[in-house]
Amino acid sequence: MPETEPESETEPWEYSLSVPHDRRAVTVCRRTLRLVLTVHGLIRVADTAELVATELVANAVLHTKGPVMLRVSWSAGVLRVGAWDADPEPPEPPGQLADLLDAEAGRGLALVRACADLWGSQPLSRNGRRGKYVWCDLDAA
Repeated sequence: MPETEPESETEPWEYSLSVPHDRRAVTVCRRTLRLVLTVHGLIRVADTAELVATELVANAVLHTKGPVMLRVSWSAGVLRVGAWDADPEPPEPPGQLADLLDAEAGRGLALVRACADLWGSQPLSRNGRRGKYVWCDLDAA
């Protein structure tokens, strides 16, 4: 009998988690993401996905006011991890990771850029609130 891919790896899916503006939300998002990836058979990308999710959600909590949303989706072998926040200002472009290794702050998006196959940000409104969505793609095929 030929092996087939698990349905979770071929069918697209998406989860969104709304969290309050609270530092503890970063841990809630990270643990929820690991659970989602585990049940979908994608544990092989969990460490990298957790790292980028932690950076994206932490940036949203630390640098903005208001609620935050983690969104994770899977389609065609690509895992997209992103965070929405209520500040419409785009993030500052990240510096070079090598230049930031000893810095106490400012490494978040540089880590995301280093780990991701693609990343970006876009204006996005949620529930009548203007904001932005910062995302990255991890090729997990």
